[in-house]
Parts: sequence; structure tokens; C-alpha cells
Amino acid sequence: MTSRRDFLKLAALFSTAGSLPLLQACGRRAEQQPDAPLTIGYLPITDATPLLVAHARGLFAEQGIQVAKPVLFRSWASLVEAFLSGQVNLIHLLSPMSIWARYGSGSPIKVVMWNHMAGSALTVAPDVRRIADLSGRTVAIPFWYSIHNVVLQQLLRAEGLQVVERTPQPGEVRLAVMAPADMVAALAAGTVAGFIVAEPFNAAAETKGVGRVLRFSGDVWRDHACCVTLMQERDIQTRPQWVQGVVNALVDAQAFAAEHRRETAALLAKSGPNRYTPHEAAVLEQVLAPSDAAWARYREQGIIRHPEWAQKRIDFQPYPFPSYTEALVAMLKQTHIAGVNRFLDTLDPAFAARDLVDDRFVRSAIERGGHRERFGLSGWTRQEVIAV
Repeated sequence: MTSRRDFLKLAALFSTAGSLPLLQACGRRAEQQPDAPLTIGYLPITDATPLLVAHARGLFAEQGIQVAKPVLFRSWASLVEAFLSGQVNLIHLLSPMSIWARYGSGSPIKVVMWNHMAGSALTVAPDVRRIADLSGRTVAIPFWYSIHNVVLQQLLRAEGLQVVERTPQPGEVRLAVMAPADMVAALAAGTVAGFIVAEPFNAAAETKGVGRVLRFSGDVWRDHACCVTLMQERDIQTRPQWVQGVVNALVDAQAFAAEHRRETAALLAKSGPNRYTPHEAAVLEQVLAPSDAAWARYREQGIIRHPEWAQKRIDFQPYPFPSYTEALVAMLKQTHIAGVNRFLDTLDPAFAARDLVDDRFVRSAIERGGHRERFGLSGWTRQEVIAV
């Protein structure tokens, strides 16, 4: 019920009428405090890693950016509401949700970079050995507008399974929106046969022995973005140097996280000095720095089907390839999404890639830091690879 309320609240926020008072409040804040300090909003999941690492390591201060302590939110709806109203001015958001925000309500937001790559998995009950075993059962997703929903429906469609929202019959799979924090318990109780979500909830299910990873999302869509980094269009237009400093710090944070994975896990853990998340360091380390033996077991068991992709359980590369946004919009048009989503019917993928994303700052940050090689960037274009 909580997740349903969140979805309905976001559906209201991502409408012209629902977003207008929040955007007006944001405008008033900006007029009263045009040089407002950086205020980060985040959910306590590994998707927030670069934002939190940049804060913990003083990388914003190195760029001359005054930053407040990051604000933890418990739902996407509360995070988005705070962002649209200007209570926070930097957030991470599920990449499909950013499309909904921009084109469902016309909210003046911009994707300035990718937040991370992969970092999600389909985790199932011990008796589920293959996708076909989900027939007639329920799988939890964190949100309809999520890469998790898109990837899962690709897997189900390949097995000839139909998505429904009611009690499923054979050949059907019911998708239910559920808060990530509730998913492990629901799987243990048998309420759902599986869930697909960001880490570290997949690792937590493994650690507790209540579930097993069936597929990693990054092994279905190679090097896909999960969350993106959002800023206000007003900030981009009125204080571009400030935005550049913020993005510089975030790119440096991604470089650090990619090279210092165990230290990053310690920074994010509930035992860390800032207690950014409620997760154990060991569980976070299982995501950020899985052992070679564990990764080899995933390959041997057929959980990783594309070892030649050399995917990480979660990885970091900030450049927002236009081809990804184009492919995502095209795939959203083919994905079952609850609620009113008519805006997708007329949304041109190529236009969305140009209009939603402003990559000037992240390009400059990558070049400034000499990060091209570190992030494996030979250029600013690529071809999307999706193979179930």
C-alpha cells in the first residue's frame, strides 16, 4: 500500500497541475537565494554512491562548492517532491523516471551525467531456477518507471510470459510495485517469487539465504545506466560555473569509487562516520567488491551469460551516451507501465536524448580530470547491446 501511495503521489507530481505549485515554490527559493549551497537528496541505496562519496571525501569543497549534509529520503515520491520544490538541488533518479518528470509534467530538470552503471539484479526464491518458473507468480519491482521494469519485461517477453497486474494465470507474471526495503522480507515470506531492484537488497537476500540471483541487469543490457544525476535547469542557466564544480566533484567521486571499492563500501555503511545508509559494510562490499571466487560461481552457474562483457556487479562511468536515452525511450514504449503515460506515444527518442540531457559539464569534467582512459571512453558514441 505504501508503494501504491508513492506511485499515485508521483503520478500527481508528474502532471502539469501537480508540479506547478512545487515549481513556483522552487522559483521563489531561487529568487530569494540565487547562490544557495548545494543540497543533496538521496535514497539509501548504492545508486547514491557518487553523491555520498563526493560529500564524504570533501570533493565539493575542493571545487569551492559549499555543501550541506546530504538529506536521506525514504521514497522516490518524497525525493522528487523535495527536488521540484527546491528543498534539494541535486538528486539521483531512476533514468526512466527522469523521462517521466521531463515529459509527463514539463518539469525544468536536466540529466547532467550518469550516476552509475548496472548495480541491479533479479533475485528469486530458491525453487526458481529459470525465468519460465515465474509463470503464474508475482515479482516485485521498485517502480513502473525503472530500468528494472524494462529489463525484467525483456526477460519475461523472451520466455513468452505476459505481464499482468491482477492475480496471474499460467503463462502470466504479476508485477507489483514494492519498496526495496520490503522486498527481502516478502521473498522470505513467499509473498513474491522474486524481485528486481538496485543493490544492496539482492546481496542482502543472498546473505540471509532467502534468495538467489537469477540474472544481473548488466548482463542483459551491457553497461546500462540505472540512476542518473539531476539538476535544475535554472541552475544550469544562471550559475553554470557552480554546476561545473558540482559535476567535477561527482566525476572525481566516480573515479574514486571505481578504484577504491572496499573503502567506498565502508564510507556508505551504517558503521561509517556519516552513517549514510542502514546497510552492513560486508553486504555493501559484496556488491562493490565481490570476490573473484564469487564472480566465477556466477559464471559457472549460468547466472552470467555474457562473461565477454566483463561486467561489474556495479560500475561507474559518468558519460550519458545519447544512444542509451534513445534506446530507453523506444523500450519504454513497448513496456507495460501502470497509469496514464500517453506522453510516450509522441515522444521522439532522438529528441529526448538531445533535450533531456546536457552533457557539456560532464565532458569537461572527464577531460579536466584525465578520466577518459579510467572510464574506458574512446569516444562520445556507442552502440547499445541488449541480449537476454
